[in-house]
Amino acid sequence: MNKIIKYLYIIAFSFFINFSYSQEKFTISGSISDTKNNETLFGVTVYIKNLETGTSTNEYGFYSLTLPKGTYQITVSYLGFSEITEEIILNSNLKKNYKLTEESLQLNEIVVTDKPNKLNIKKAEFSTNKLAISTIKKMPAILGEVDIIKSILTLPGVTNAGEGQSGFNVRGGAADQNLILLDEATIYNSSHLFGFFSVFNADAIKDLKLYKGGIPARYGGRVASVLDIYQKEGNSNNFNLSGGIGLISSRLLAEGPIVKDKASFLVAGRSSYAHLFLKLTDNKNSAYFYDLNTKLSYNINDNNSLYFSGYFGRDVFSLNNSFVNTYGNSVLNLRWNHLFSDKLFSNASLIYSDYYYGLKLDFIGFNWDSGIKNYNFKYDFKYYLNDKTKLNFGLNTVYYDFNPGKIEPTDSSSGINPDQLDKKYAFEPAVYIDIEQTLSEKISVNYGLRYSSFYRLGKQEINTYLNNEAVTFNQELQIYEKATPTGTKSYGRNETIASFGNFEPRVAISYAINDDVAIKASYNRMSQYLHLISNTQSPTPLDVWAPSDNYLKPQLLDQYAIGYFKNFKNGKYTLEVESFYKEIQNRLDYIDGADLIANEAIEQVVLNGKARAYGLEILAKKNEGKLNGWVSYTLSRSEQQTPGRNANETGINNGEWYKTGWDKLHNLSVTGMYQLNEKWSFGSIFSLQSGQPVTYPNGQYVYQDISVPSYGLRNENRLPTYHRLDISATLVPNKNKNRKWYGEWVFSIYNVYSRKNATSISFRQNQDSGNNEAVRLSIFGIVPSATYNFKF
Repeated sequence: MNKIIKYLYIIAFSFFINFSYSQEKFTISGSISDTKNNETLFGVTVYIKNLETGTSTNEYGFYSLTLPKGTYQITVSYLGFSEITEEIILNSNLKKNYKLTEESLQLNEIVVTDKPNKLNIKKAEFSTNKLAISTIKKMPAILGEVDIIKSILTLPGVTNAGEGQSGFNVRGGAADQNLILLDEATIYNSSHLFGFFSVFNADAIKDLKLYKGGIPARYGGRVASVLDIYQKEGNSNNFNLSGGIGLISSRLLAEGPIVKDKASFLVAGRSSYAHLFLKLTDNKNSAYFYDLNTKLSYNINDNNSLYFSGYFGRDVFSLNNSFVNTYGNSVLNLRWNHLFSDKLFSNASLIYSDYYYGLKLDFIGFNWDSGIKNYNFKYDFKYYLNDKTKLNFGLNTVYYDFNPGKIEPTDSSSGINPDQLDKKYAFEPAVYIDIEQTLSEKISVNYGLRYSSFYRLGKQEINTYLNNEAVTFNQELQIYEKATPTGTKSYGRNETIASFGNFEPRVAISYAINDDVAIKASYNRMSQYLHLISNTQSPTPLDVWAPSDNYLKPQLLDQYAIGYFKNFKNGKYTLEVESFYKEIQNRLDYIDGADLIANEAIEQVVLNGKARAYGLEILAKKNEGKLNGWVSYTLSRSEQQTPGRNANETGINNGEWYKTGWDKLHNLSVTGMYQLNEKWSFGSIFSLQSGQPVTYPNGQYVYQDISVPSYGLRNENRLPTYHRLDISATLVPNKNKNRKWYGEWVFSIYNVYSRKNATSISFRQNQDSGNNEAVRLSIFGIVPSATYNFKF
C-alpha cells in the first residue's frame, strides 16, 4: 500500500515538472455559491472567452484556473441562475469567490432557458447524466411524491424490472451492481415500499449525477453505474421552512444559520400515513415508510470547512401482524474540506453505513435479522496543474461487517431454536489516480488507474469440499445439488480467508469536429467484491449481502462505449447517440431449487457464470422555450450464461445464454414540461418498454392426482408490453410580494388511461372447471393525487 501511495506522488510530481511552462502564469481560484443561502454549487462553468478555455466547480463548489499573465473576460454561468461576466486583471494569484442569483425565486422554479455550454462538447466525459432538482420536481410522480429514482428512469440506458420492483438497472446490469452514494455514504437499497418511492427526499438534495460509463477512477466497488447524490448544506443566511402535504405522505424541512455566513443546519423528515386509513376499516395490513435527513456545515475559514451529515430510513410491511418485514438504511459522514493552496484541494471523510433487513413470521414462530455495515475512510485530492490538466488522486479503505442472518423464536411456544449464522468480515482498500487533460483544441482525454484489493477475513469455520466444489452435478438426474462438506477449516479473527487484487484502468477520449459536434469513446475496467443474495420472485425479496471468497469470485467488468454528440441552434437542441458493449465475469447464478433463507453455506446453491449487455442509446433534448424536455430510446440486450464446469455438466439453462430478469429490448421515454404562464406549468411522461422476461410452464404432469407444471428454459417468455402516461399540473396562486410565504398546488395523474400493466402472471387450475388458467397481477390503475408545497 505504501509503495503505491509513493508511486502516486511520483506521478503527480512528474506531471508538475512536465507541464511547467517558462511563460509567467498565475492562478484564479475560489468558490461559487448561491446568493440566497450560501449553498455551494457543483458544475458551475467558469469560461475565459479570450482563450476559449475554462473549467467547472467540483462537488464542493471549488474552482481553479491557471492562465498566462494578462487581462481576461471571465463568464460564470449555471443552469437556472443569472450569468456573471466581468473583466479581470491577472498579474498575481487571485482569490475570487462568486455568488449567483436564481433567475426565478418562485417555489415552482422551472428552467425554460439553457445557456449553451460548448465545453460539454469538448470534455471527454460522457455516458453521464445530470438532472437539476428543479426539473425533477416538475416531473409527474406516483401519488404526488417527487421521486429521484423514477426521474432517472426517463434517461437512456436506465430501467427497472417493473412496478413493485426495487432499485433500477443500468445498461443491462443488476440492481446490486449500482453504487449509490448519498454524501459519499453507500446506500444499499434505494427504494421505499418495494420500488414505489425512492429513499431520497428531493427537498434535501442539492445535486445528483449518474455515471453509466466512462466512470472516473475515484469510484469503485460496483460494475454497472454510479449514482452520486449530495445533500444541501443548509441556509447560512436565513431560517427557512419548506415541505409538502400529500394524500399518503408529507414532508418538512427546516434549515438556517447557526452562525450567520459560517455555520448552518438542515433537518428534513418525511413519512407516509396511508396505513392509518386502513386501520379505520379494521384492516390489519399496513405498508409505510419514514426517513430523516440531517446536515451540519461549518465554514471555519477560507481554507477549511467541516460537514456532518446523516440519513435514517425504515420501511415496514405487515400482513395481519403475522408477517412483518422491516428494512432500511442508516448513514453518517464526517467530512473535512481543506485547501492546501490555490491549486490543491482535498476532501477527507469518515463514513458509517448500515443496511438492516428483518422478517417477523408469527405463523412459523421466528424473527429474522440480517444486514451489512461498513466503516469507510477516504481521502481525495484534486490538483489543478494548469488550465489544461487536472490531477485527481487518493485512497479509500472500507471495513465490512456482514450479518448473514440471526434467527430467534418469537415466543416460548415457538419450536424454532435460536441461531446466529456466522458473521463475515472483509477489508477493501484502494488507491487511484485520475487525469483530465486537454491535448489540443480538438482532443481531450480522461484517463486513470485504480488498484483495488479485497481481503475476506475471519473469524469463521469454513467448509471444505471434494475438489473444492461446493456444488455437485447429479449425472443420473442431470441436476445440480448441494455438495456434502468433507470437513471444516478454522480461521481466527482478522485472519485472511481469501484475498484478491485488481488493476482497473479507465480511459475516455473526446474528438471535437467543431464547436458543436464531437465523437467520444471510453473503456472501463471495474471490480465488484460484494454479492447480493436475493430471491426477487418472492413478495418481499430477501436481501443478504455476501463477500467474495474462495467460492464467490469477484465480478469483473469490461465496458466499451462510443458516442456522437451534437448541439443544434447554439444549444437550443442537443442530440446524444451512444453504443455500448460490456462483459462481466463471475456473475452469480442460482441452481434450481436454491434456498436462501438461513443458509449457512450459500456457496452450495450458487455457481459463477458470466453476463453480457450491449445496446444503442439515443437522447434528444429541447433546452429552450416554454416547452422543453427530452426523448430517450434504448435498444439493448442483457444476458447471462453459466456453462458446465466440464464436459459432463449441462450448466444452468443447458449452458445457453438466457435473458436476465431486467432485459428490456425496447425502452422509450418521452418527458415534456410546459410553462404556460407565471401561475400554471404542466409536465408529462410517457413510458413504453418491452415486458419483463419470465419463465412460463410449457407442460404438466399428474402425480397422485396433483397437477405439477413443468418449465422450459429460463426467461424465454415475456410479460406483455409495458406502457403508461403520467401528467401533472402545478398552480402557483397570486402572492403578495411583501409576504414571505410561497405556496403551490401540484395535481398529478399516474397512469392516465389506467393501463393494467402486468407485474406477474401466475398459472393455476380452476377449482370449478378443472381447466388451467393464467392470472395477471396488476398493481396500479389510474391514480390521481394532489400535493400542497410550501416554503417560508
